[in-house]
Parts: sequence; structure tokens; C-alpha cells
Amino acid sequence: MPEMPKVQGLVDFLRLKLLPPDGPPATVAEVEVLSFSVLKTAVVPVGELGTKAVSDFVRRGKFIVLTAGGAHLVMHLAKAGWLRWSDALKPGRLRPGKGPIALRVRFAADGEGEPGFDLTEAGTKKSLAVYVVRDPNEVPGIERLGPEALDVDFEAFARMVASHRGQIKGLLRDQSAVAGIGNAYSDEILHAARLSPFAIASKLDPDEVERLFEAMRGTLESAIAGASGRPAAELKDSKRKAMRVHGRTGEACPVCGDEVREVSFADSSLQYCPTCQTGGKLLADRRTSKFLK
Repeated sequence: MPEMPKVQGLVDFLRLKLLPPDGPPATVAEVEVLSFSVLKTAVVPVGELGTKAVSDFVRRGKFIVLTAGGAHLVMHLAKAGWLRWSDALKPGRLRPGKGPIALRVRFAADGEGEPGFDLTEAGTKKSLAVYVVRDPNEVPGIERLGPEALDVDFEAFARMVASHRGQIKGLLRDQSAVAGIGNAYSDEILHAARLSPFAIASKLDPDEVERLFEAMRGTLESAIAGASGRPAAELKDSKRKAMRVHGRTGEACPVCGDEVREVSFADSSLQYCPTCQTGGKLLADRRTSKFLK
């Protein structure tokens, strides 16, 4: 699932296309819904976005929000969704249900070719979600969001950790606690903080909480800087290359050289370094567990 840095990279790239600093904003020409299951709302017609100039394009947690006129197009890429930009889409409407494209947004042509973007989803488990609303807070996932991870100060973060009775990785991934962090960057943050993913949050000592806070900020700021302004097609590869432990099972830890290990669950996995994070202890496999589901 795309997390804060990659989603922010998408938003930064598209803001330059849709809200150029040296020109007028883009105007929505048409929104084509190719997979009707992707659209989760019906009160505000999709057509209300058409012929309206884009007034904002922002990230909220892992959501992307395009504002045009009095309506907001809210997109959540879920586990296998992605956004593909084109400076010149092929002319002609697409046929619903054909191919991976779930939704296409066309913008008024400014010169040759009609620019726009497609929302696509790979695989058979369809969870990509699109909402058209008057207020982004009407979207349940946004309404439940906690503060952005980089907006939380140390005192608030320390209180949050002290009051959480579960494992620290679960807290980092809880969107109602801190917004934007998922499975991948929680692995990276915990590795940088030298903490076990199974450590109980409320039992961390003050030094560990401070390390965790600094690791969260440093990891996310570095990832956002690496993603900002990159074309959408480059973001996935740039994220993989920057990872130290996530997705690197069996490889050498770049800090100590130990082998990166994995814990598998029913529908996900995490990666960690035993030497850096668990005092050399190997964590038990949780393949039948619902932890972090």
C-alpha cells in the first residue's frame, strides 16, 4: 500500500501539472468511471467536477484529494492501486470493465494532446476506493485520521506511546494515532530506532521513545525528499532502493551486516535485523496470527 512518502511524491508531481506556479490551473474536462465498484459515493455526481478549474491537490494521510469547484475527488490507492499521469492521453472513451484502469480524469487540452491521469489496480482483490464529496471529512477513512506523523510534537508523541498497551509497530500503523505510516515505513522506522517490532509501546523507556520519535521524523523526511517531484513511474523503484530492511529478507543489514529476517502473518509480513533490533533474538513466525491485519 502506498504510504505517506510515496503518496506525497505523487501529489508534489501532480501539483506542478495541475497548479503550475507560472500558469493557470488545469480544468477538469471529464471523469470517466471504468469500474463502478471503485466509486463509493452517490450523493455528489461525478459530473460536478467537469468544466471546473482545479483549486487544490493535496494529501491527507494516505488519501489524495483533488478539489474542483465545490466538489472533492478523494482517492485511496489501497494495496495494489496506482496513479499514472500522461501529458497526452489517447483520444476516445475507454470501455468499462476492460483492463486495469478503474477511473480516468481528463483535463482540458492546453496545446497538443489532452493531459490526464488513470487510477489502476492490479490483482483480483479490488480495494481501490474513490469518493466524490462536498467535504473530505465525509470520507470515513479521513474522518478517523489522527494527526500527520510529521506534525506531532515530541510531548504528544510520548503521551501517545505511553498510553498504548499494544505492540509499537501496531501503534505506528494505526491511522487514528498517526496518519501516513504503513507496514513498510514502520519497519524502516523501527530499524532506525533499534527497536523490536514486538516491543510493548507503554514499556519503552524515555531514551527509546526519543529514539523512536527521531527515527520517525528522520525516516519520513528523508523518504519524502527522495520522492518529491519524481514522475509517478519512478516512485516505486526509488522507494525499493531506499529501503534498509523492508522487503530485504535474507540480505545483509546495511548497519551491522547481520541477515535481515522476516516474520510472516496471515496476510502480511515484516522485516527486521536481529542484531540491531532484538539483541540477536529471532522472532517467532506468526503466520496464523491476526496481528497487524
